[in-house]
Amino acid sequence: MKKRYLLGFDIGGTKCSIVLGSSNTGNPGGGIKISILDKITISTEHGSSPYPFIEKLFSAAEKMIKKISGSKSAAGLTGFIESIGISCGGPLDSRRGIILSPPNLPEWEAVPITEMAEKRFNTKTYLENDANASAIAEWLYGAGRGKRNMIFLTFGTGLGAGLILNGRLYTGTNDLAGEVGHIRISKEGPEGYGKNGSFEGFCSGTGIANLARTEILKMFRKGIRVNFCPTVEATKKITAKDVCDAAKQGDPIAVDILKTSGHYLGRGLSLLIDILNPELIIIGSIFARCGEFLKPEMKRIIELEALRPAEKVCDIVSSRLGEQIGDYAALAVASQKYRRN
Repeated sequence: MKKRYLLGFDIGGTKCSIVLGSSNTGNPGGGIKISILDKITISTEHGSSPYPFIEKLFSAAEKMIKKISGSKSAAGLTGFIESIGISCGGPLDSRRGIILSPPNLPEWEAVPITEMAEKRFNTKTYLENDANASAIAEWLYGAGRGKRNMIFLTFGTGLGAGLILNGRLYTGTNDLAGEVGHIRISKEGPEGYGKNGSFEGFCSGTGIANLARTEILKMFRKGIRVNFCPTVEATKKITAKDVCDAAKQGDPIAVDILKTSGHYLGRGLSLLIDILNPELIIIGSIFARCGEFLKPEMKRIIELEALRPAEKVCDIVSSRLGEQIGDYAALAVASQKYRRN
């Protein structure tokens, strides 16, 4: 078996990870195996220009490669890395390798990231939307192995989807396929993706925090004490994690907030099931951590709303790659295996 070395960059608004991995080709078992050899995490720096920070990422990656390869010079690195993958929130142009000012990286306006990496490392580089990259990772290495039609939902700070349809990644005309967070599923509700009552407004970290803020203020007006958020001032800092932690402690208000999110998750998933008829939906992040409070209402709504024959053939599961999905996502993009399916 030949060992391939891959480099990945997982670029986020809060932190960025640099991952070095290896995969084996010619595996007798026929599956794809990938190993993470090293990882560096760096807090994202914001400023008038992203280029000094990108230089910092590239320099850290260079040091990592030298350590693993044993080379002491940049010239000795040529050929060690087979390819580079970059996962980043959209909007972006994956074909031209350009990041187009994502909401969490507003300074990154028309950054030709793949061209920069190719010049620096003399290695072919690929760029994908982070939801698409995560879908690829789960499809190649996680819960979606062997599936032809699957959806991956991020359910993190925001809500986005990566689509594997008929055994191929589907990105749409200009990389905007899968922006399901923008779907309006209620006339009223918390804002997400710039739209009140949107799927993201109910089913994301930001959305759950907003739901909690609204519900807790209602409780205060009724004179009801909220143990996990005792003051009006504290509502300004409430997070989805606070709500999930309180629900796990049995707090009924927190449980009801997550039940509401689960209700709208069921509505949104019913639309996706009816339109795309997937065999599998994988949900990450908050769903993986707090699914026990989201699933009962989600399932009830799907049984009411979705076409029965489509609902029967669709499984809904948590991400198998868990907290490492961003690492595997960047390496999956580097592998380009999904392009050959």
